[in-house]
Amino acid sequence: MRRESSAATKAAITAVGSYVPNEVLTNQDLEQMVETNNEWIQSRTGIMERRIAKNPLHATGYLATKAAMNLLEKNDIDPLTIDLVLVATITPDFHVSSTAPYVASQIGAKNAFAFDLQAACSGFLYGMTTAAAFINSNQYKRVLLIGADKMSSIVDYTDRTTCIIFGDGAGAVLFEPSDNEFGYEDAVHGSDGIGKQYLNIKDGGSMHPISAATFEEKNQFVRQEGRTVFKYAVQHMSESALTLMNKHNLTTQDIQYVLPHQANQRIINATADRIGIEKEKVLVNIEKYGNTTAATLPLLLSDFESTFKKGDKLIFTAFGGGFTWGAAYLTWNYNYQNNKS
Repeated sequence: MRRESSAATKAAITAVGSYVPNEVLTNQDLEQMVETNNEWIQSRTGIMERRIAKNPLHATGYLATKAAMNLLEKNDIDPLTIDLVLVATITPDFHVSSTAPYVASQIGAKNAFAFDLQAACSGFLYGMTTAAAFINSNQYKRVLLIGADKMSSIVDYTDRTTCIIFGDGAGAVLFEPSDNEFGYEDAVHGSDGIGKQYLNIKDGGSMHPISAATFEEKNQFVRQEGRTVFKYAVQHMSESALTLMNKHNLTTQDIQYVLPHQANQRIINATADRIGIEKEKVLVNIEKYGNTTAATLPLLLSDFESTFKKGDKLIFTAFGGGFTWGAAYLTWNYNYQNNKS
């Protein structure tokens, strides 16, 4: 549903939904699979368990569809009123065929166009900027943004450096024109191609197509150089947040909550320390889900939706492979009260 272009309209998040699989993979389960233990995992990552979509038919599109349906049903929204569906993911159902159009069809959003967005763990953050831009331009009234990843599909469960970190899940938000002064305020983003060598899946792309020989080497799974990723993540997540706060003359006292990408508890703590914000203002749920990549930020919004108050100032910050990173500043648009008020 196109709108005639006019003055920019502020975009706001007006609804939130989520979905995680029922199957739980605990640290104790991993002790039986690789050389690791619960204490080691918790001390280095903060993770106690993660959700795994064990059903092979439950791919990323399924997770994204379930999160979108949760949002629509919880808020009594007609899918025919959705203008655009964005899916941020690094684990699409298929190469070439985008996942977003499938999700739009599954939820009955017949009037929407749809496409995928890939920026690794920064995907949802970049998607927020994209969704807000479509609303700001007055082109569309309702943009459904979903962050979803089935990380278990690209994890090697014999590699203890990665299999302890990742989980599966999806979260969704609806962007609409704000009916008050609150909404999406601003963002800063960055990238550096040096990250290509430190966090990647070697095979499966155009540079290294999968072959029988490389398949045996397990190069189709995600790998990372942990120490390097840690250093870059802390630096850029904190600097992005501080840059945004300084741009808008915000102090840590002005901020109600920081929502960081849930990569690793130590990264979250170090980022919070550099920002100089109190730990109780930093939202965390990594202990339940692990790193769900593009789904971490919307899962935070879903878990803490009832905590937010209208006008709360929120800072989002994320870092992903590539490298990609950024921060976003949003003032919360509503008070949670069943159907919101």
